[in-house]
Amino acid sequence: MVGQMYVQYIRLSNPNRRRPLLLWHGGGMTGVNWETTPDGRPGWQMFFLRAGFDTYVSDAVERGRASWAPFPNVYPEEPYFRTARELWEETFRFGPAGSWHADRAKRRTHPGLRFPTEHFDDFLCQCVPRWGCNDALTQAAYNALLARMTDRAIVITHSQAGNFGLTAAATMPDRARAVVSLEPSGAPDPARCEPGVLAEVPHLFVWGDFLDRHSFWAHSRPAVERWRDALTIAGCDVTWLELPATGIRGNSHALMADDNSDAVANIVLEWLSRRFK
Repeated sequence: MVGQMYVQYIRLSNPNRRRPLLLWHGGGMTGVNWETTPDGRPGWQMFFLRAGFDTYVSDAVERGRASWAPFPNVYPEEPYFRTARELWEETFRFGPAGSWHADRAKRRTHPGLRFPTEHFDDFLCQCVPRWGCNDALTQAAYNALLARMTDRAIVITHSQAGNFGLTAAATMPDRARAVVSLEPSGAPDPARCEPGVLAEVPHLFVWGDFLDRHSFWAHSRPAVERWRDALTIAGCDVTWLELPATGIRGNSHALMADDNSDAVANIVLEWLSRRFK
């Protein structure tokens, strides 16, 4: 089997929100990121269920419960793995360069970091291998999920899934009701994708702290900014939210796992509530 994606959904007996909510995870991760936090608190899945949404949590192609196909006869490349140092010092921005150490007592964080780093090893247990050759399969699976929704859905994405969610919405604007992108690591190219079709689809982009101190994000954000600008020029409803600018400091890339994850989820909920009943 090739290109399959796992989706678990919970439909409430009496939902008080009309639109279903889809939760799409980031690179090297799975849907468990939405189910619980590394320190054991309920995740965003439960937060939005309590807010009255039917929720769909997916494991994308090649991740977790979706399983994988053999290589090199099906996948043309081998999988690769993020190291603990890469997660700590670069992608998730827990600390500056040189701050990671195998000895927990010798690890350093950014001042005021909101991620509970005493549970970093539990966070590592949620990480899985990934392939660099399956973007087309993954996009097709996400598109198929969105197309199957009986009502227009709200798509919430994190990191690598940001590009998939933004592209799926632009491909099927009649199936997407809104897109919430938590620190997307990529976005469609306005030269190849028409932003004007999204005039009826509000977009929220949410960013944490310490972004200017890490080269991964310095290289990733310009593509997202270009797409934001293209959406704005096309007349779309776009909200670009830098949490430190609002006084909320210390958030890592793991916005749904930081110690104020419910507060960030509530910002998303209030944004949705202002637009939809």
